[in-house]
Amino acid sequence: MQDLLLNIASTLAALAFVLALAWLLLRAWRRLQGLGGGGGGPDAQALRFVRALPVGSRERVVLLDHAGERWMLGVTPGGISLLARWPVDGPP
Repeated sequence: MQDLLLNIASTLAALAFVLALAWLLLRAWRRLQGLGGGGGGPDAQALRFVRALPVGSRERVVLLDHAGERWMLGVTPGGISLLARWPVDGPP
């Protein structure tokens, strides 16, 4: 009976250690990816989706706002191309 309790206790301790390690690694990864907040406020470098227009079966023209500019991108299965860029408040 004592061996069973010892095995259960060691299993629970190992599980707690693995869960704590996973939590710490995920927090560190989020911080490295820039998702953990900080750095100039939440909207300083926000990327905001405006609109997408399909122009083919798998091709799209996408409008994004980023850092005070509007970006028009061409998106295809082979890649992404910058089509135009202008200030958000300016004319397209």
